[in-house]
Parts: sequence; C-alpha cells; structure tokens
Amino acid sequence: MAWKQPLIVFVIALVVRLIHLWQMREAPIFSVLMGDGRSYDEWARRIAAGDWLGTEVFYQAPLYPYFLGAIYTVLGRDLLVVRVGQAIVGAFSCALLGLAAERLFSRRAGLIAGLGLAIYAPAIFFDALIQKTVLDVFFLCLALFILSRLFDMPGRVGVWTSLGIVLGGLSLTRENALIFVVIILVWIAVRRRHPGTHPRRDQTLTRRRVTEAGALVLGLALILLPVAIRNYAVGGGFYATTSQFGPNFYIGNNPRSDGTYMSLRPGRGAPEYERQDATELAEHALGRRLAPSEVSNYWSSRALNFIVSEPGAWMRLVGRKVLLLWNADEMLDTESQESHAEWSTVLSVGGLLGHFGLLVPLAFLGVFATWHERGRLWFFYAMTLAYAASVIAFYVFARYRFLLVPLLMLFASAGLCAVPGLFRASSPARRAMLVATLVGVAIFANWPVLSATMMRAVTENNLAVALQEEGRLDEAIGHYQRAATLRPDYAPAYNNMGTALRAKGRVEEAVAAYERALVAMPDYPDAHYNLANALLDQNRSGEAVDHLRIASRSLPSSAGVHNNLGKALAENGRFNEAAAELRQAVALEPASAKAHRNLGNVLASRGDVNEALTHLQRAFEIDPADAEAGYDLGTLLLQHERIDDAVLVFRAVVRQRPDYAEAHNNLGIALGSQGRLSDAIQQFEQALRLKPGFADARRNLEIARRVR
Repeated sequence: MAWKQPLIVFVIALVVRLIHLWQMREAPIFSVLMGDGRSYDEWARRIAAGDWLGTEVFYQAPLYPYFLGAIYTVLGRDLLVVRVGQAIVGAFSCALLGLAAERLFSRRAGLIAGLGLAIYAPAIFFDALIQKTVLDVFFLCLALFILSRLFDMPGRVGVWTSLGIVLGGLSLTRENALIFVVIILVWIAVRRRHPGTHPRRDQTLTRRRVTEAGALVLGLALILLPVAIRNYAVGGGFYATTSQFGPNFYIGNNPRSDGTYMSLRPGRGAPEYERQDATELAEHALGRRLAPSEVSNYWSSRALNFIVSEPGAWMRLVGRKVLLLWNADEMLDTESQESHAEWSTVLSVGGLLGHFGLLVPLAFLGVFATWHERGRLWFFYAMTLAYAASVIAFYVFARYRFLLVPLLMLFASAGLCAVPGLFRASSPARRAMLVATLVGVAIFANWPVLSATMMRAVTENNLAVALQEEGRLDEAIGHYQRAATLRPDYAPAYNNMGTALRAKGRVEEAVAAYERALVAMPDYPDAHYNLANALLDQNRSGEAVDHLRIASRSLPSSAGVHNNLGKALAENGRFNEAAAELRQAVALEPASAKAHRNLGNVLASRGDVNEALTHLQRAFEIDPADAEAGYDLGTLLLQHERIDDAVLVFRAVVRQRPDYAEAHNNLGIALGSQGRLSDAIQQFEQALRLKPGFADARRNLEIARRVR
C-alpha cells in the first residue's frame, strides 16, 4: 500500500524522538530555557496574553513564536506538550521527505531518505528544542514533496499556490530560504513540459509559465503581505520579514569575523542585546536616531566596505565559512548537541553515524550516481548550492545550515541505492577513483575545526545565565565553574560568574572572577564594566575609573557606563570630568533618574547650585519613589535657604520612606527654620526612635527644646 512505507517512517521517527524526550526529562538543560528559546517563550506568552500585533518591526523571524503562542492559547503553557507536538511535526517531516525521494528516485530511496532523517541525531536534537528549526525542516520537506509532484508533470494552479504558501511559511522561520523562490522561478522559466517537445512548438508554454509563476508568487504574497503590512503599521517602512539583514550580514563579514556568530559588542550574544546593540552603535556612529531600515543599511554598508577594501581577508573568511558549512562539527547557537548527548542515549549512540560528516560524502556519492540525470535533477543541485551560498553570505550555525540536510538526504538515499550497480558497471580504475574521491570528501568533511569541549562550556555558561535570571544563584555558580573547568580560557563564564558572586555578596571572589575574564579577553567591555562596579563596592574608585574608561570606548552609547564613570570620578574629586560623563549619560537616557541625581550632586559639589537643583528635581519627578533623590534635593534646598520647598520635598520623602531617619531629621531642621518648633521636635523624636544613636538628631532635639 502507498501509505504503508511513510507510516513506518513516521512511527519510527516519532518513537525515537519520544525516547529522546523521555531520557532528557531530568536534565537541568531540558527544564531551563536559554537564548532564543527563552526569547521565543516570552514572546509567545505575550501573544497568548492578547498582544498579537506587537509594537516593533520584527527583528527575529516571527512564525515560530506565533506557533508557540497559538499552542499556549489553546493548551496553556506546557513545554512538554510543545516538545511532543514538535516530535510529531518532525516525524511528519521524515515521512514527507521519504515520499519526495520515492517520487524522484525509487521506493527504496524513499525509505532510506525517510529513515535517514528519522534517526539523524541533529534532527532529533533540534526537534526537541524550543527552537524554530523544527518548522524550518517541516516546511522544506513539504515543499520538496510538492515539488516532487510537479517534477515530471504539469501542476494545477492550486498546487503552485500551495507551494508559494509553504515557501512563505518557510521564509518566516528562515529568511534566507527566499532564495528557493528564485531557483523555482528559474526552473519554471526553462523546464520543458513534455519530453521530446521543443518549447517553441508549444503555443501555450509561455502562458503556462506565467500562470505557474503567478500562482507561486500569489501563494508567497498571501503569507508575506500581511507581515509586511503589519511591519509598516508599527515601523513605518517596508520589511517583508524582518529588519536584521544588515547586522547579520556585518556579523558574518567584518575584520574580526571567524565565520561563526560574533556579537557586535564582545560578550553580548544574548537575543535581548542584538537589536539594542545594532541600533545603539549605528546611532552613535551617525549621531542621530535611526529607523530600523537605516540601522540595517548602516551595517550592510560597513560589511560591503570590508569586502571591497580587504578582498584578500574576505576571501580567506569565505574559505573558512565554506569549511565550517560542510564540516561534521555542529556549531552551536545556544546549547550543544554534545551537552544533550550526556543525558540521551539516542543522541550519544545515534551521533556516531547520524552526523553531517557522513551525510556529505554519501550525498556526494548520490550526485555522482545520478549525474547522468543532471538535465532532470539540476534543479535540486541548484537549490542545494544556492542555499549553501546564502548561509556562507552570512555566518555558519548548525541550525542555519540544517536546511541542507533534507536536500543532501535525497542524494544520499539515491547514492546508497546505486552502490551495487555502480561497482558492478564500473571499471577497476573508475571504482578506485570514486573511492579515493569519497575518502577525500570524507576527510574534508570530518577535519577537526571546532572544539566540542568549547561548545559544552558555552552550553554550561548559557544554562547558568538562565538559572541566574531565575534567581537560582548557587546552581548558576556551579555551572559557571563547570564551564570554566571545561575551558579555562572562556571569558564569558568568568564574567558571568563574577556577576552571580557579587549578587551573593561575595565581592572579593567576584573581583577575582572578573580579572580572570580579562586575562582571557582583555578587550571584554562588560568584564571591565562589571569589575569597575565591584571595585566601587570596595571603595576602590581610582581603579574603577580605569576600567570604566575602557568600557566606555567599547560601549559609547551605554548610559550606565557613563553614569558609573561619572560617579567614580566624583568619588575621586574630579568633578569637572564627572560632570561631563554624567551629562553624556543624561543625553543618552533622559529618563534616567539615577543619572540626573548623580549629575545634580556633582554640580552641587562644584557650586553650580541652580543647575544642580534642576537635575535633582528632574530625578525626583521621574521617580518619586526614589527617596534618596528626594533627600538629596531637599538637603540642597535646605542648604540654600529655600525652606518652604525643602519642607514639601522632605514630607514627600517621609511619606515614601517612613523609616528614613535622616529625612525626618532634615525635615525637623526645615520646620524649625520656619519657626514651627513643635513640629520640628516631633520629627527629631521620630528620627531618634528609628535610629537611637543618631547624634545629629539628638543635638537638634535638645536645641529645639531649649529654644521653645
């Protein structure tokens, strides 16, 4: 029966994935979301809460968060339910790929392709993550299934429209997959409809091509047009999918790129920083506010400048990306397959054979075996090479290149089926040449490029960050220590460990951790910034200034860095320099009560009273609950004999903080200056009740009683 083989593939794929989920259920890495998974989950929860439109142009591909949001809306937020659902989707992908291979090659090839994807370790790994890769593969396998139906026969308009819809869905999970649309349009333009019929003799050929291309584009538009309209409504510009092209293009094409992901600011690879850093750095460079399209254009132009000005360096970089793309090593995004394999027998055993380093030579064998059909199969060669080029144009991640796997699996299945015939029909010399070539391809694909230990260390660090965000500091510190043990030169682990230790009050240990981070990565701005803050905790403001200066050069748009540098300079009596830094902090973040307060205090220290009052008043307006800002404002008003204003401010402060002894004392002084000695005595008495050893309040109380 036609359905029996795909059903077998589906069942095996599903069982393998469910076993993997069962084995992973107790792993700490399984229950804690990190990186993009955490970001997608938060986004999905907002969608489930009713925020379906959002407020900004999409920066990340949106379909997967909406997929999650729909599940959360209907079934509630249960990540195990999501993972089981994804296992089912992944199993369908295997069945669809098998059907495509069966139509293109043979029934046996279909079984091999479907089962190959079913037991392929990275596919099992990705299907279990809270990640969009599961949808990437599903849409591509569905597209390949539809294409296999259209391959040798004309298709109805509805089929072409369906293909456009599927490719639209794929482009909303993997934007560079739009390259497939270009290849398919070329295929429509040049393919023949009937073997042996010359295209010029087919009077309806052009009409058919236009109809098919139009139906494909219509299906694509049905998916992308609503997204473009939505992006225009919230961002005022045209964005068919997202606005991250420019930053991603620059990340993969700049003087310090190594072919993988490197954040725009060192050590800030988390999703929540990507848009912020891209925007802040571009706006600082151009000196003005930028629309999302302008941010993208800024980074694109920088990447193109590098390519044009340093073509030799760029070509070497492209060569490294080619090596990474076709290599057995899976370059992690947030969590590595190796870390999951510590808990999953399915991955640890399946990864021995089910890996990219074996798939590539098998796919090469398939291309060799089917080369005599290249006139028929060129379209699939083109899809594979075009997508590979689209990844190399940016940077290489395991999940970015994963869309190559279904395409390679098609050729691998054809190659395995053809092995007996190839060796029977070939001469000894031809067989030897084939074997030698396959060995060469296998060596190239399996040449060590990436460190599995480093990827495990990165995973441990990312897990610790997620635990720290949940307030589980002791567990986080343990995983940071494991990351540092795995890779003693991994700077982010030490930096993040220092942050957790400082939060625990272990400042001396935090300082040591930050210093280890800077030994490993001397230009790490976050480590300089964090070390400076820890030094300020220890009243070592002079040393803190040096580290904040370094941080400010890498983080010129960070109001926090300029604010803390101003604070450290002020503690060293360098008020003019402090005021300059704090003015910059206020300019960068006008709504920062902290920056206004610190600037006001510095200005007061150097005698600029009126301007100081302006900033202190602004700080208290921005954050009326900040009793410290109110206290500083009231004290300055009191010192300059604006008694009525001081009374109003101090009353507001003690309403916010009834236990603020110093504010009660200064309110008493202000009331006494108004001649309201009884009220003043009450405030001094309250200050002493709150702080029995408060000498100033006791002295003021004695004076008030004598005067009265």
